[in-house]
Amino acid sequence: MRKKEKPKKKTKSLPKRELAKYRKLLLKVKKSLLEGLFHIKDDALNKEKSQKDASGDLSGYSYHMADMASDQYERDFLLRLAADERERLYEIDDAIKRIEDEAYGFCLTCSKPIGKKRLNALPQAACCLKCQADEEARTK
Repeated sequence: MRKKEKPKKKTKSLPKRELAKYRKLLLKVKKSLLEGLFHIKDDALNKEKSQKDASGDLSGYSYHMADMASDQYERDFLLRLAADERERLYEIDDAIKRIEDEAYGFCLTCSKPIGKKRLNALPQAACCLKCQADEEARTK
């Protein structure tokens, strides 16, 4: 006679209602970030066009070194901002994937639940506060 198999333990998961709430919140944040990225792109393109019009120069280069430095600083700033926003989008996509896998809401490092306050403030959080603080301390 065959031995009865033990039922496999179900992995930890938040209730489906909560997962749906956080998914909706993540999608809202994602939409806002995408709109912000499009705004950054439009600002950068409009800035470049307006520089050409203002200087009357077809090449788009300013004549004064201070203008060139200011333009370069603004372009660098917009690129850094866009890169940061893109990183947040990746984090949001990862969080949505964890919701689909029903692994959302638990620390990827220690597997303990992430606090509701943290998830409400930072829905893409992948680690609990303690593990996040430990990670930040290691990278300093």
